[in-house]
Amino acid sequence: MRYDFDKVIDRHGSDSLKYDFAAQRGMPKDILPLWVADMDFQSPPEVIEALEARCRHGIFGYSDAAGEEYFNILHRWYQTRFGWEISPAWLMKTPGVMFAACAAIRALSEPGDAVLIQTPVYYPFLSFAQNNGRKPVVSELRYQDGRYTVDLEDFEKKIVQNQVKIFLMCSPHNPVGRVWSEAELTAMGDICLKYGVKVISDEIHADFTFPGHRHTVFAGIKPAFADITVTCTAPSKTFNMAGLQLSNIFVPNPDFRRRMLRQMDAAGYSQPNVMGLVAAQAAYAHGAPWLEELKAYLTGNLDFVRQFLKAQLPQIRLVEPEGTYLLWLDCRALGLTDREIDDLMVHQAGLWLDAGTIFGAGGAGFQRINIGCPRSILQEAMKRMEKALRR
Repeated sequence: MRYDFDKVIDRHGSDSLKYDFAAQRGMPKDILPLWVADMDFQSPPEVIEALEARCRHGIFGYSDAAGEEYFNILHRWYQTRFGWEISPAWLMKTPGVMFAACAAIRALSEPGDAVLIQTPVYYPFLSFAQNNGRKPVVSELRYQDGRYTVDLEDFEKKIVQNQVKIFLMCSPHNPVGRVWSEAELTAMGDICLKYGVKVISDEIHADFTFPGHRHTVFAGIKPAFADITVTCTAPSKTFNMAGLQLSNIFVPNPDFRRRMLRQMDAAGYSQPNVMGLVAAQAAYAHGAPWLEELKAYLTGNLDFVRQFLKAQLPQIRLVEPEGTYLLWLDCRALGLTDREIDDLMVHQAGLWLDAGTIFGAGGAGFQRINIGCPRSILQEAMKRMEKALRR
């Protein structure tokens, strides 16, 4: 490999949310963190070089992407990887997918309106609805034979019963690791069209799919879907640069764009972070080789965890992921309560994972672990888990 993903970089003392805030969040100070979705790898060298060059310039005034170069780089990325043709008019830049999703909820619905989510799901989704005065409605994913699928009957039923106005979709799905097929996306989209439901599609993990799986952009399936959809993307997961706070949001419907711009104006947000722009452009222009090697390395990490669980911890079942670098572990065969599982991981194994319950009721008995780290860290984590369970 050209890139050294085995290199362990000490992140302590870098104001890392993942490493430096254990005590503030009620965790033991020396805990090994594999929770929040950022990776322990340096961003591509081209990104670092571009940021260093911008720093040497030394002036960090109000900035935006001038000319066509930034858009053209994004266009090549999405056309080449996903077969999705984007238009310059669709692009809105925000400080994050979460910011954009909340702005879209306010723009495209009224207080008290229902927002549908599919649990277990990325835990802020619930607060997106609640904190903006909307009513969250849950359609639970169906878990059978170790695999999650969409319960289309329940999906449609919940939309009709609650007069749902927005479907907040997670694709690929975090935490269960599904990469929705085009048929599944089409079935959900047709139901949304039938009942006038708008779609906010969080596709931040689109670049992370395991061999045999390919992400389908929901808005790219057919024009009618594009017209009802706000597609949320970002380089933050792909190139490990969440702290630079830049997301690319695509909104084909001009009325949706106008309404979202009003919400952004109301929030007092205008120009994006200059360093985020520089990093994003460098990443999408030059980061593809780095990403391909990273995905191969993550596949190796997945293989290691799969084999370790099978050989040493068969009572913990891996929900086979199709995408993301987050693994969903079924711990129900341990016969422990959720509080006991959390205690086992945190206080006996010394591991900071994400408890399944924060993702919704369907997450009871599960844990989420981030494998975006050097393999030696992952090996240490699994050994700690085994030792705690044997004890």
